[in-house]
Amino acid sequence: MEVRALPKEGRKIWGGKKMSLSKIIVAMGVVYGDICRYQRNVKKDKKFHNKKELEKEMGNIVFSMIRWCDDLGLDPGGCIKEAIKAQKKFEK
Repeated sequence: MEVRALPKEGRKIWGGKKMSLSKIIVAMGVVYGDICRYQRNVKKDKKFHNKKELEKEMGNIVFSMIRWCDDLGLDPGGCIKEAIKAQKKFEK
């Protein structure tokens, strides 16, 4: 699936609801927390420590981030291009 198709897919799921930056930050924290819980791997969370759960949460962060870019009026593809440039510059 192409990046430019993902905001449309997100709209099918969430309808016209768009999130503000403050709401996006909180939602991002929830997904990040789920990934941290996976890494922490304590006894009470054993049911969450499997490849499928990690795959779901990594997908959540990617798919949601693309939708959130769109929510804020940003071009997800343009955001990715800027990130690639920044990472290349940082690596040098």
